[in-house]
Amino acid sequence: MDADETPRDDATTTGNQPLPTAADEQERMKQTLHTYLARRREDLLRKLDGLDDYDAARPLVPTGTNLLGLVKHVASVQLEYFGSVFGRPADRTFPWIEAQDETDMFLEAGQTRAEIEELHAYSARWADATIDALPLDARGEVPWWPPERRYVTLHQILVHMLAETARHAGHADIVRELIDGAVGDRPGDPNLPGRSAQEWAAFRARIEANARAAAGRP
Repeated sequence: MDADETPRDDATTTGNQPLPTAADEQERMKQTLHTYLARRREDLLRKLDGLDDYDAARPLVPTGTNLLGLVKHVASVQLEYFGSVFGRPADRTFPWIEAQDETDMFLEAGQTRAEIEELHAYSARWADATIDALPLDARGEVPWWPPERRYVTLHQILVHMLAETARHAGHADIVRELIDGAVGDRPGDPNLPGRSAQEWAAFRARIEANARAAAGRP
């Protein structure tokens, strides 16, 4: 039996412990999704570690993607999805959320890195309060979605924001690597082989050679 399997029988209890109810299972599912969301938030924010304000804000690709813009965007949409969607609007207003003009994707003139990091913390607290207060089947409405799918549940929005945050954390991985070569979620990340710069160069060259061979290029 795998370590994470739980033996069950037809009785209503296992030993002296009652079997989980449907409500217990829903709460466990909510906590699992919430935990993963919190980790992906941390992954995204950690990409700012060790950078000066210029590198944190500068665009690295033709479409302007930048680290502080990713943090600002995710914090902004999280505030909306776990706020007004469930009738729990934030007690602060942010002009770029109201404007819907893509100013949530970069540091505006006069804005500071500290403001964006504080926004991220505020957004996380507001979202967490909504997640803690509501059951997974709580109903909400996303007015900017098409009418046929704008009525949602907390479960759906948790999955949506987990996917959104993970997607942008992946963008941040690439942007940070372009800035200074830093990779991984944290120093010594076990998901990355411990290669030297020369070994990474050889690894990249191997991939390049394979791609050229597949395309029939010399």
